[in-house]
Amino acid sequence: MKFIEFKKLLLDAEISLPKFSYLIKVSDKNIQSYKKKGEVPNAVASVAACFARLHQENIDYRELISELNLEKKTKKGAGFAKKQRRQKPTKTKPDIS
Repeated sequence: MKFIEFKKLLLDAEISLPKFSYLIKVSDKNIQSYKKKGEVPNAVASVAACFARLHQENIDYRELISELNLEKKTKKGAGFAKKQRRQKPTKTKPDIS
């Protein structure tokens, strides 16, 4: 789906882009990156379409999503861990015996 069509679905659902990303627990930067690409992944587009339809049917999708208790994913791995201050190793004299 094109990003402009995605934005129209959000307008139909009466939800802003930042509120949408908060509701589905996806990084706002991640959603904004779709604008640069011009395309929205199928899963995100499907969610937006469902929100628009539920809003049209006067069903509070915000409450439904809140009940799911979604958790925001955090990046894991050596490159994403918080840097800890390392203590400089003390220099020891080499054992020459």
